[in-house]
Amino acid sequence: MTEEQPKRVFAPDFLTELFRNPLDPGYADAAARKAVEGDPTGPRKWVFSSAAMITLVALGFLFVVAYRQTVADEPARTKARAELVEQVQNRRDETVELQAKADQLGDEVAGLRERELGGATAARLRDLEAATGLAPVKGSGAKIRLADGPTPINAVTGERNTTARVKDTDLQLATNALWSLGAEAITINGQRLTATSTIRQAGEAILVDFQPVTTPYEVIAIGPDDLADDFRDGYAGQFFKELVRQYGMSFEATGVRDVTLPAATELKLRVASPSPSPSPSTSSPSISGSVSSSPSEGGR
Repeated sequence: MTEEQPKRVFAPDFLTELFRNPLDPGYADAAARKAVEGDPTGPRKWVFSSAAMITLVALGFLFVVAYRQTVADEPARTKARAELVEQVQNRRDETVELQAKADQLGDEVAGLRERELGGATAARLRDLEAATGLAPVKGSGAKIRLADGPTPINAVTGERNTTARVKDTDLQLATNALWSLGAEAITINGQRLTATSTIRQAGEAILVDFQPVTTPYEVIAIGPDDLADDFRDGYAGQFFKELVRQYGMSFEATGVRDVTLPAATELKLRVASPSPSPSPSTSSPSISGSVSSSPSEGGR
């Protein structure tokens, strides 16, 4: 007679045991004990109730203390903010007064110069100031308008796509193209360019002679009557049209008449040398420079 082999018994794995008995044994024992004994009574109930009451009183006391401290600090913060606002406003008023005084003194200096130099010399000096950007100028020319395209945010990384934003190299390209087409004076959002002007990127901001400018960017140039058409059909205009097609940026080139460009801030030169004498055929001085930049092919 063959002896019967004992059956092998396997212990259940962790997942099987978890689904079979989802409730921890300790919780099951506590529930069974509560069903038999009922809610705590007598001293036990008093201890639990007292502990809960003490906890609530302590939390309430902490909230009251925090609220009183916040209310007590608010007048000091309000006073400090009011003082800062007042200081800023006073500085602005002082700046306006100083600027008005500087303009008045400038007019006095111009009057004395006219009287001392005489007509021809003073006119020549005015022409040189206009050419170098130290005097306002009026005339006709072109207005180039550039604006940022859409800048979507990546849903996964949270980073913003700035490919469609106008770069400093884009403005450099536009101004250098205008100079090459015969522009005599240029401003970017009201900032007059000179032979020493710089256009630089600082983070997400663009600085023109250390003054921030924002989109939309308006580059206004005084020059030949066909300056806008030449710019639109030239290499810079074709480049910006391609940016519009690829990235959705905004670009316009239109003619303007009788616009006045303000003077630039005072130039601070370290080294200067006299320029060659103009040829007799030159009727009026003009300035043609290029903005300091690396080889500019736009911002892409």
